[in-house]
Amino acid sequence: MIEPNVYIILALASLAGLAMIVAGGLAGWRGWLSLRRMELGQMHDGGMPVAVSTGSRIEIADLKERIKKLEAIAAGVDL
Repeated sequence: MIEPNVYIILALASLAGLAMIVAGGLAGWRGWLSLRRMELGQMHDGGMPVAVSTGSRIEIADLKERIKKLEAIAAGVDL
């Protein structure tokens, strides 16, 4: 038969392993939150976000082109 001490040691080792996993996850979560705060702070200051997606760049280029066309129409230039 197995001694009761083996169960206690196994339970404590499992608890210690779970605590390490939780501590690592918490550290990662805090890092992610600080990254998001930094990105939001940069956006609040009027700067572009750190990671701009390709789709948003295409959208911005399209809007700039439309503005140029509208300015040309307002100036009376024939396109």
